[in-house]
Amino acid sequence: MITTKTANTPTENLKLFGNTRVMIISALFVAMSFTLGKFLQIPIGDSIRISLENLTILMAGIFFGPFVGGAVAVVADLVGCLLKGYAINPIITLGAASIGILSGVVSTHLRNKNMTLNIALSIAVAHIVGSIIIKSVGLYIYFGTPIEVLAFRIPTYIATGAIEFVIITLLLKNKAFSSLLNKICSNR
Repeated sequence: MITTKTANTPTENLKLFGNTRVMIISALFVAMSFTLGKFLQIPIGDSIRISLENLTILMAGIFFGPFVGGAVAVVADLVGCLLKGYAINPIITLGAASIGILSGVVSTHLRNKNMTLNIALSIAVAHIVGSIIIKSVGLYIYFGTPIEVLAFRIPTYIATGAIEFVIITLLLKNKAFSSLLNKICSNR
């Protein structure tokens, strides 16, 4: 949403939800998310894992708005759990959805000239609410993960958020990528 000029309102964001190109890219984002999150992860104990599963969810929210970001997150979480054999935890699915939704909302409503600040705030708000608060509550309620273990999620998401920030910023600063993204979002 940061580089596009076509989807500034909720109605325009919802139109992207039905755009065939956006749906195809969203399906790729779903596949990449559960691959990064469920298969290319670094497990730390039983409850914590380091992964970039939220990268494509954040990209969907920032590039295409909160509706697409939330949909990518929910589908990626559910499909990933089913393929890996994990129990579906509705609170963690809600946390994933909030990452996609909040990254889209923040990037849409903080439209100023500083793209870097917009991306940083989108990622920070999404991870604080979705990853650190909501998903941690889900791990605590469903699996009884101790608070001391959950506290480790804070530095983990600071580090992964920084990596995600660099990747998304580099993509959006690439003129060819930004041009293609604008073309996709304008439905030309």
